[in-house]
Parts: sequence; structure tokens; C-alpha cells
Amino acid sequence: MARKVLIVDDEENMRHMLSVLLSEEGYECGQAADGEEALARLENGSFDFVLCDIRMPKLDGPGLLQRMQEKGIPGAVIMMSAYGTVDTAIETMKQGAYDYIPKPFRADEVILTLKKAEEREKLVHENTTLRRAMGAEYSFDHIISRNPRMREILDTVRKIAAYKSTVLITGESGTGKELIAKAIHYSSTRNGGPFIPVNCGAIPETLIESELFGHVKGAFTDASHTKKGLFEEADGGTIFLDEIGELPLLLQVKLLRVLEDEEIRKVGDTHSTKVNVRVIASTLRNLGEDVKAGRFRSDLYYRLNVLNIQLPPLRERKEDIPVLLDGFILKFNARLGRRIKGVSPEALDLLISSSWEGNVRELENAVERSIALAEGDRILPDNLPPYLRQRKDEGIICIPDSELSIKRVMRDVEEMLIRRALSRTRGNRTQAAKLLQISHRALLYKIKDYGIDM
Repeated sequence: MARKVLIVDDEENMRHMLSVLLSEEGYECGQAADGEEALARLENGSFDFVLCDIRMPKLDGPGLLQRMQEKGIPGAVIMMSAYGTVDTAIETMKQGAYDYIPKPFRADEVILTLKKAEEREKLVHENTTLRRAMGAEYSFDHIISRNPRMREILDTVRKIAAYKSTVLITGESGTGKELIAKAIHYSSTRNGGPFIPVNCGAIPETLIESELFGHVKGAFTDASHTKKGLFEEADGGTIFLDEIGELPLLLQVKLLRVLEDEEIRKVGDTHSTKVNVRVIASTLRNLGEDVKAGRFRSDLYYRLNVLNIQLPPLRERKEDIPVLLDGFILKFNARLGRRIKGVSPEALDLLISSSWEGNVRELENAVERSIALAEGDRILPDNLPPYLRQRKDEGIICIPDSELSIKRVMRDVEEMLIRRALSRTRGNRTQAAKLLQISHRALLYKIKDYGIDM
């Protein structure tokens, strides 16, 4: 479909010349002799671009731009400026014009500017489409639960989504804390802004202040340029501070100031910058106990804990396992190109009876593995990870008759024990290493090797 351009200029010869030029390039052109006529045409029909002279009788270019914005009329505006009006053209760009072309201009300048505007509009459209798709994917409609406690939580979260209040999401690893945070963001009026997730425990203590708040050039040895922090990147949207309990005490003071004053200060800067950011934090730790032990500031805890969402572990809502299975099967059928129809009764019984130390994330990983290994159209017990086939009454692990690899079986046993130890220590890797009787370094290597996200 041809893109439509409205040419607005009080000189008829200029309108005619541009109309001929752009028509030859495949654009559909309309004309207006001044801003008022252009406004009437824009109100009665849609144009993709407006090529507009700055100086015109009745209503000039800047005036037309302002009226379009007031009435919410779409269209990328490109100003045409004669000698002496370049400053005015630049000012209109600050007010929302896409670009300007100085007169006299060459034909290729006009075409190039329009092509650039066309590319920008395409990117804006793709970005809007992507945001809508993400909003649909992460909306509350996609979080289905049969568990009364979980449904009550979802009802509460729907109500608070529209407000800017700080939210603290607590629960074991793998319970879906980030999923809830995304649902809050994409169900709010901030859904057009960015959603920035930050794992506070994954950033070295020496770098976390710069990562969160940014730094100015020369603030420290490696600061070769000024850098935006993640709070500034999240301006107009939401920042999700995962594992907030891992934040060093010094940074806790600075985060409290951000929450109270709604402004950040880059490392090495002497001025503060205002930010409009909603903060959602999460933790698997008991922050109340950390406050008593002096590991977490009480004032920050109460500031974060305005709205508390405590997610139950999967073992306390096993009625949700069949629903989750259906969703994961659809997801991984599409990703892996499979046509798995469901789970056999025997496999379902094993899945429901499992303790799920890794919660929903562990279930998702188990389903992906099972779909990849399934030979028929249903997931069978032999397709499940061996540690899920453990018969607790006999204290042994069931190994399929077809499995003869000691390496594969031992890897599955090792992964099961690591997950169990991490769950028992609530994600504390140092304590988990002691329980497993291996070094902390060896545990970190194995966590990475097995893709365990605890």
C-alpha cells in the first residue's frame, strides 16, 4: 500500500514540484496551501507523513504541529525551512517534529528524509506490536490456578497493578516471582514503558552502585564515558529488583533515598536526576529475620513492604500441576516441533507425588526434557528425569531397563541432591555445599553445568 504524504506550503509551484517528485517514488500525495487547510484535511483523512513549510499565512508550521498534538492526529511531521528559519525548525523537533529539510533542497534529500521517517515509523509499529504481544503473554489471563490461595493472590495483584505502590514478592526459588512482577507491569498504565529485571545477587558488590544508578566519565579508573544506570533505563516503567536481600547495606541506604525522593545520583556526579520508576522487589529470604540480625535495614524493609505478595510453593498447590502441564506441553510442542498430546496416568501420578523443591521452574524443566525424549504422543514414566521416579517407600531410584549409562544416571542423582540441598538451605550455596560435602567452588560449577537457577 502506498504511503500517504500531505504537502503543506503556501507556494503552489513548490507543492506541485514535490507532488510530482514523490508520486514518481510511489507516494500518494495530498496538498494544502496553509496550516488551517492542512488541519482540515488531516481531520478528514489519514496521512503517514506531513511535509510542512514553517512560514505560512493563517496557521504556520509550528502552529500546525501543536494543533495536531492537541487533537491527537497521527503522522510524522517534517518541516521545510527557508534561510533564517533553521533555528525555528530545530525548535519544532524539540516539540515533536521528526526532522527538517533546509530550502533550497535537492530531490534526493527529500526522498532520503522520508525513507528515514518511514523506517522509524516501521520500528515504532513493530515495537508497539511487540509490547502488546508481551502484555498479552504476561497478563494475568495467562496465570491460571485452581488453588484458592493462589487465586486470592491473583485477585489482590490485579487490584494493585494500576497503582505505583512498591511491591515485595516473597517465596521460594522457582515459584514465579518474576512472572507475577511482569504481570503487574504489563497490566498497569506503565505497560508502554520498559520492564527492567535486575538480579541483585548476581552483580559484584563493587559494580552494583554503578549498574543501578550509572556513573559519570572519570568517576573511577575504568569510567571512560558517562553511563546510564538501570533505574534511569527504567524511567517511565518498572524495575524488578530480584533477590533484594543480597543488596549490600551501603546500597540499601541509597535505594531507600531513591524510593523516598524519586531521584538518583550517578557515581561521581554532583547533581541528582529525577526518575519515574515503579519498584517491585522479590526475595526468597526471610527479610524480617534479616532485619533482626542486622543484615537488612528496617526502614528499607518497611518501605519495600507496602504490598506483600507471598507465593506458595508448588507442593502446597498440587491441584495446579495438571493445568501447568497443559501449558508447558503447548509451549514446548511449539518450540521443539513435537506433537505430544498429554501425560500418561502413571507419569502424572509421579509428577503429582513429587516434592518439587525447585517449584514451577523445576516442573517446567522436567516437562521440556520429557517432551524431547518422548517417542510416542504421550509422556511416559521412562521419559521423566530419574530422580522423579524415586520410590520413597523403598528408598531407591527407579532406572528404566533401557538405561545402562552410569554417567547419565549419576548426573541425574547428583542434580537431584543439589536441588534438594539448595531447597533445604533456601538457596544458601555455602550451606548447601557443606550438606553435599563438596567445596563451594565445585557446587558453583555444578549449578552452572546443570543449569540450576536457584
